[in-house]
Amino acid sequence: MLRRALPAGLLAVALTVPCALAQGEGGLPEQDPMAAPPVGEASDDDVPGVESADGMTGAEELGFDAMTEEELDQLLAEMEEEDELNLAGDTDAAGRIELPGDHAPIGVMQDHLHDKGDWMLSYRFMRHDMGGNRKAVERVDDADVLSVDGFGFSETPTTLTMETHMFGLMYGVTDSVTVAAMVPFVEQEMKHLTRSGERFTTESSGLADITVAALVRIYEDDTSQAHLNLGFSAPTGSITETDTTFSSAPDETILPYPMQLGSGTWDLRPGITYTGQEPGWSWGTQALATLRLGRNDRDYSLGDRLDLTAWGAWHATDVVSFSTRMALSRVKNIDGADSELDAAANPAADPTLRAGTRLDAFVGVNAVLGAGNRLAVEAGWPLSQNLSGPQLETDTMVTLGWQLSF
Repeated sequence: MLRRALPAGLLAVALTVPCALAQGEGGLPEQDPMAAPPVGEASDDDVPGVESADGMTGAEELGFDAMTEEELDQLLAEMEEEDELNLAGDTDAAGRIELPGDHAPIGVMQDHLHDKGDWMLSYRFMRHDMGGNRKAVERVDDADVLSVDGFGFSETPTTLTMETHMFGLMYGVTDSVTVAAMVPFVEQEMKHLTRSGERFTTESSGLADITVAALVRIYEDDTSQAHLNLGFSAPTGSITETDTTFSSAPDETILPYPMQLGSGTWDLRPGITYTGQEPGWSWGTQALATLRLGRNDRDYSLGDRLDLTAWGAWHATDVVSFSTRMALSRVKNIDGADSELDAAANPAADPTLRAGTRLDAFVGVNAVLGAGNRLAVEAGWPLSQNLSGPQLETDTMVTLGWQLSF
């Protein structure tokens, strides 16, 4: 939400003029009524308390003459409070006031709209670290995953590191409709352990699925607003990534589901976002779903997904805010299967072991740098995980971002 500063001081000066005129002699110097006002001075029509050509005073035209002294004091107090809100923060390239709470924490996307004709470029670096296996809410040792008397897999992932470079573009089609596009490039590394004690690493990288969305405002008042997130993703990410594994060496083989770069399907991404802001703090909540439309060329579809999040931010200074956020995610199992994957050899290749629910906590910082620039960082850790395992559990999540509005 971008606001312009309101001239409360000028209003205060205007309100004192009728008081000075009411004092009679000595209130203002006499002038020739036919003479034009000197350059830089107000005419009679501009001065509250002086009759204009229609016989009304400026105070009457503004409605001040009907106010009691207490009402005038209250009006001034409200204007001064609005000034405190508007003057906190820097201005963007278009000269509008920027506040640290205008945007959600950097880990939340599609959280705000732009005015008609405005653009925003963004870049996010996201790192997601996973390590150790879990079944339901319990940790599972690698030995149990590999043991014939345990889960009986011949190999198991031990860690997964995923780094994403997300490039974003937003444009205000109207004051109530903004369109957005997000283009991700992903780099992944998964380490494995075999039953015989051998270790090996597989990697994949490239363009992931591109997301396009329209953000449509459905509600707005002085302190809050809500909009619909009407998005979809295109199957631009590869689902045929290969690498050399311990059992396939020296040849390459198709990699398990988590190491593929995309879904292979057109996916709907509907949602709703609500945000609010008061002097000194801001808040918001968002619900987003990912709905897969059929199976891909390898005869499977990733599980549908629901993401819920809520946050609050304290504006510590005019340009910096500190945030906390909670996020709940739920993912279903894969429908179908890639026939080239051996589900009995690796739990990451089993389509029935991909579901789970996770609750995460985040802390973050937003900084307004002026001229439309922002820097932000957010870090998160899981509070609870309930996974259809054995499945790698999440350890940490970090997002660093830059945004430029113009």
